This record gives sequence, C-alpha cells and structure tokens, in this order.
Amino acid sequence: MHLIVDGFVSQRQVLEDEKAIYKFLDEYPARIGMTKIFPPQVFRYVGKKKEDWGISGIVFIAESHLSIHTFVERLFVNVDIFSCKDFDAEQVIRDLQAWLKFTQFQSKLLDRSWDSMLQQKRQELKVALQ
Repeated sequence: MHLIVDGFVSQRQVLEDEKAIYKFLDEYPARIGMTKIFPPQVFRYVGKKKEDWGISGIVFIAESHLSIHTFVERLFVNVDIFSCKDFDAEQVIRDLQAWLKFTQFQSKLLDRSWDSMLQQKRQELKVALQ
C-alpha cells in the first residue's frame, strides 16, 4: 500500500516544528503496526527562493518508509506512507487531519503489493491462453 496525502493547512507552526515532525515519524509507525528500523531523519531545507523552505523527514520501517515534506510559506505538506503490509488508510487520514488541521487535502491510495501484481499477471496469462 502507498498512501499519498497532499494538503494545505491554516497554521504554519505545525509545518515548521521539527520536533513535532520528528515525534510523528518516531511514534507513528508503531501506531499503524509497522516496525521502525532506524531513527527518523529530519532536515530543514532552504531553497534559492525565500518561499522554498521547509522541513523534510523520513523514517525507514521494515515494511518500507514514512516521509513528510513541508512547504511553510505555501502552507503545504506532502505525506507518504509506503508499506508492503496493509494498514488502515482511512484512520491514517483522520490522524493526519487531527494533527495538521488541513483546510484542503487530497489523498490517493495505491496498491503496491506483490500479491496484486501476481494476480494481474495470472489473469493476463489466463486471457492469453484462451
């Protein structure tokens, strides 16, 4: 599964709080049944343009990774949760909404499991053999 959430928030403080982002990446994997394999890495990024700055963070989990990228001046955030293990995507969205207080967001859930690819390949082979 790969959950992608992009959204606007009303409070810039949440987007520039490196400690809160670290805490989310440190604690959230366990909340969704994942296994953290390395402490989160959180960085402040400053681009060439004044408005191109924010906080980026990632935590590697045995199942893949969680990442967050904030764009403080734009009040915008990207969150990715990628896992070969299923998780409750709707609950993750509710948790993100409670923390980030989106004013507007969009999400997309991709099925990135091997099982779905194998099922698709089997179906293609069945069709080809008919």
